[in-house]
Parts: sequence; C-alpha cells; structure tokens
Amino acid sequence: MGACFEFDLQVDVNGEEVFVVDKRIISFYSGKINKLLSKSKDVGRRLKVIFHDFPGGAANFELVTRFCYNRGKVNINPCNISNLTVAAHYMEMNKFVAGTENLCEQTEKSLEEIKYWPWSDLLVALKQCENLLPEAISLIILDKFLDSLVWKVVSSFEMSPCPSTSSPESYGFRLSCETRSSESLKNSCFRATWWFEDLIPLNIRVIKMLIRSMVSRNIDNGIISKFLLYYQKSRFGSTLTGEKVEIIEAIVEMLCSLDMMCVSYKSLFEVLRVALNLNLSQCCRDKLEGMIGLLLDRATLDNLLVPSPARKSYLYDVDLVLRFLKSFLGNGIGCVPLSRLKKVVRLMDLYLVEIAPDPHLKPSKFLAVIRMIPDSARDSSDEVYHAVNLYLEVHSGLCEEQKTKICSGLNYEKLSSEAIKHLTRNTNFPSQFAAQALILRQERLESLLQDTDEAVSTDLPPTLSKTAHKGRKGEGSQQIVLYAKKLGLSDESKKLRVHLQGMQWRALELERFCRRMQIQMTKMMRSRLSSHGRNAKSVPKICS
Repeated sequence: MGACFEFDLQVDVNGEEVFVVDKRIISFYSGKINKLLSKSKDVGRRLKVIFHDFPGGAANFELVTRFCYNRGKVNINPCNISNLTVAAHYMEMNKFVAGTENLCEQTEKSLEEIKYWPWSDLLVALKQCENLLPEAISLIILDKFLDSLVWKVVSSFEMSPCPSTSSPESYGFRLSCETRSSESLKNSCFRATWWFEDLIPLNIRVIKMLIRSMVSRNIDNGIISKFLLYYQKSRFGSTLTGEKVEIIEAIVEMLCSLDMMCVSYKSLFEVLRVALNLNLSQCCRDKLEGMIGLLLDRATLDNLLVPSPARKSYLYDVDLVLRFLKSFLGNGIGCVPLSRLKKVVRLMDLYLVEIAPDPHLKPSKFLAVIRMIPDSARDSSDEVYHAVNLYLEVHSGLCEEQKTKICSGLNYEKLSSEAIKHLTRNTNFPSQFAAQALILRQERLESLLQDTDEAVSTDLPPTLSKTAHKGRKGEGSQQIVLYAKKLGLSDESKKLRVHLQGMQWRALELERFCRRMQIQMTKMMRSRLSSHGRNAKSVPKICS
C-alpha cells in the first residue's frame, strides 16, 4: 500500500489485523489520523497506531482505506451503509475534500433514501446494525431503519397482497386482488402477520426498539403481542439459558407497555410456564403475575392448576393463585365490574374443590383462598361448603381447633336449604356448626310458616285460617314439651346429642306442616274458583 516506507503507517485494529497504509493518503481524508500524526515528532519513521475500539473491526477499517485509495469514491449499499457510517464518524471523515464529498456526507445522503428501499434491503441493513451497537444507536442509524420498516408494516395493513405474491418486497404495496370469500379471512390474517418470520433473526435489543416504534405509531396492540409471543417461541429452540432469560424479561417488559385487553391470556400463561423454569428477576416475575392477575376473569381452571415449585410437597402452587387474586382485587372489590367479579368467584370456587383433596395442603393455605374472596361477592356458599367438606374428609386427622378455623370461613347464611340439610347430618363438621345449621334451618322454616300464615289469612275463610293456626301452634307446643323432656339427661354429651336430634325432628315436623298447609290452600282455592264458575287453576307453591 505504500511505496516509500518513510511515509508508511502501521495500524493495529482491535488486535485482529495489522494494516500498513500510506499515511499521507489516509490523513488527507481522516481528521482523526491527521490529528494523531500532527502530534508525532518522528516524521521520517514508520509510525504505529493502535485502535482498540474500532466499530466493526478490521473489515470496517478496510472499507475506509478503500475509500481513501479510491479518491473518495465508494459504492454505498444496504450491506455496507451501516459500517461505513459508523466508521466515517469514528475516523472523523467529515473534513472538506476538494472535488468530492467526504464519507460522512455521502453516507448521510444515502440514509435519506432508505424509505424507498425494498423490504429485503432494510432487513439486510438492520442485521448489519446489530453488530455495531451501541454506535448505531448513538448515530440514530438504527432509528431510521426501524422507522422505515414500521412504515412498510403499517402500509401493508391498508393494502392487500395478491395470492400470487411470494417475495417480501411486494408485501403491502399492491391493490387488493379479487378473491373468494373463503380466502378473505386468510388474506386478512396474512396481511397482519406476514412480517413476523422475517424479523425473528433480529436480536432482542433491536426488537425492543422496534416495538417502541410500533407503539408510537399506534399499531394494533393485539398484533404486537402476537408477534412478541411468536418471537419468544421461535428463538427458544436455538438459544442458551442466559439468552432465554434476557428474551423473556424483555418480552414481559414490552407486554406491560401494551393494552392488557389486547393480550392473549392463554399466551400469558404459556410465558409463565416457561418462566417458572428460568431464573428470572423478581421484578420480572411480579410484572408477569400482575398482568395475569388483572385478567383473571379470562382464566380457566386448567390455567390455575400450576404445579407446586420444586421441593414443595403440596400438589398445586396455591401461593401463585393468591397473588393473582391480590392483583385482581388490588384497588378494592368496588373497583371491579360486577360481571368480571362473578366470573372470578365462580372460578375460585371450582379451584377450591380441586385443591381440597390434596393431603399436603395446609389448613392456613386452604382458608386463605376462601377468605381472599369477600363474602359480599358470593351469591351462594354451596361450592365452598362442598370444598370444605372434601377437605375435612381427606384431612380427618385435624384437631378440633383446626377444623373450627376452616369451618369459620364458610358463610352459613348463604347456604341453600339442601346444603344446610346435608350439614345437619355431616359428621365431618364440628358439632357446634351442625347445631348452627339446624338453628338456621329452623329459623327459615318458621319464617316460611309465618309467610304461609299471612297467605292463609288472605286467601282462606277466617274460621279455617284460625283453625290452621291453632293446629300449628298446638302441634308446636306439644313438640316443644316432648323436646324439653328429652333434655333431662345428666350427661352433657348426651344432652348435646339429644338437643341436635330434637332440633332436627322439629325441622322435619315443620316441613310436614308446610306440605299440609299447601294442600289445604290448594283445595280451598279450587273450591272458591269453582263457586265463581271458573276453571280451577293450580296455586303456586309456597313451601318447597
């Protein structure tokens, strides 16, 4: 490269390769070399310059030397524009050169034309930028490529490709072809996602910048989220664990910037299942669990049945579900729409029944799931009762204190008549709760009988109404006397047992009386309707 060695310059580029060049030619175009040589006193000796951080390495330095030896002429194309741009700025090749444009000016002019480049050339240039970070970012080269790329994606949503289109260059830039209606949906989906596969080779740092640009352009967040999840699946097959962690953490961060209602809930759980096997940061885990929790009303029971962490004996990860619930109810139950809240309540009741048979599930965890949903949100406690009954049946070795705590989480006022009836005979529950159920059952029946009395007074003749009332009162008094006699036992346990039996007997008698009153009312109404010359109609049931 240099005929006379007294003018030669030896350049060591990043320890990769040593170049011997004519220092006069290089310094003529490079301000950086010119400054270094002006500081040297040994003009007649061969000088050596060492670059430890030359962007793009030895291959890039060779591009620069070719530009210099070719008298400032170079063929700038998508394969070298990124390399030439960063090298030109590094070597300070922005000085005035008579008869030609300096390298910085030439690269800047070429960058102004990138919006007219075809899709394939943009991908090539982007791939080159990946090897030049962070220099490409600082010079805003990468931003320009990404802006042009996003513009082409946005344009493709408004234009439709022909079925015969096979090259990326033609995507989104033709008028719609006539197609059958059966193919319309396929084409629509294709227009939205045709660019997915082409961007998979890009590294996650470039993808993060791409997504920020897409969000700023108001691209459909649902399409963006689909791409991120597609990217994660595609890259995981050929990456190491460290890179997988980086990809997942970046994707979670990007998903958080999107509208959550546009994100697939199923896909979030797929990311979670992958994340459980990786050593993610706690911050990333919290963000992912928070996103899932906010959309908990979209979940299914299968989604929640996440296996417990390693070295844990219980079957399912109950703590994870509790965190989901906490996120869903984060701003208070009053801030959650009723329709969404009802779905979550139903889901959690099913979850309780599913985890109840786990022999290793601690009472505190089981009770925590019950109490996480406020009583005001439940219309019925029957499913919770079923779950508690299963838990007590499987965990028969619990002490009375533990059983009492679990049963205290159940709202007995919201149990159906069938559930209360079952509870009065349920030996899994402590005796005081069976007594409580009997009292509640009797109160409901007596309230029902009171309503029946009012109906009788309204619809039956006064004499029959009074007779029926006296009959019920007489029977009730007689039953109370018999019941009181049974309490004359000295042993406390026998007294309690007889007390429960007496209450149950009293409840059965009240039910029988309800049925008799219903028959009497039906007969009376038929008689009255018949006397008025009308067809008899059945009376709605008052007692059930």
